[in-house]
Amino acid sequence: MTFRSVLSGLLRILFVVLVAYPIVRILMGINIRHRSRLPVCGPAIIAANHNSHLDTLTLLTLFPLRQVPRVRPVAAADYFLRNRWLAWLSLNVIGIIPITRTVRKSDPLSGCYEALDRGEILVIFPEGTRGEPEKLGQLKSGIAHLAERYPQVPVVPVYMHGLGQSLPKGTALLVPFFCDVYVANSLRWSGDRRSFMADLQRAFDALRQKRVRAEEDDSEPDDRNDATPTQ
Repeated sequence: MTFRSVLSGLLRILFVVLVAYPIVRILMGINIRHRSRLPVCGPAIIAANHNSHLDTLTLLTLFPLRQVPRVRPVAAADYFLRNRWLAWLSLNVIGIIPITRTVRKSDPLSGCYEALDRGEILVIFPEGTRGEPEKLGQLKSGIAHLAERYPQVPVVPVYMHGLGQSLPKGTALLVPFFCDVYVANSLRWSGDRRSFMADLQRAFDALRQKRVRAEEDDSEPDDRNDATPTQ
């Protein structure tokens, strides 16, 4: 372990404590269902929906601080490396793994392979880009390539709701909205890319329906004197 890697790890922890925690836990508020399904160590892959720049911050707050340096969001190089200051922040403080979305002279997932080989936890947004607020876009198959190459690595679907209203694409003003996070059971490589992507889509759909049902249950009047919160 080099001095640079130690320093980068400390910077990531400080970023979560000083930036992510105040925004996600204090300013907005977060409710997570089935936190125990999150991986306790790597290699592992988090597959999450993507509506806001707050998505990455929120996901980082779900892990113990000691684990944060080993959680690596996968992000677009053309956006996060577009100038040297943003590149330094993205690489050294947030810890992204940049991937190229344009002309490809080499495998764009090579950085992901290296991270998984080191036993790290990848955060991937299978939609590829931020979509419309609170809508799930079409999933891209890059994650299936990773699952095929690493069939023993668990892929954990995570569905977030509320962040697309707090800071949607194209806006810079954060509006506090409560965030719900739902974690599914992990998926494994099914032997076929099409069936794996179908499994991932079904997992997202099931998590989304859980959130809708929870919202409907909360909106129903409860006149029982002994009513207690559900878990």
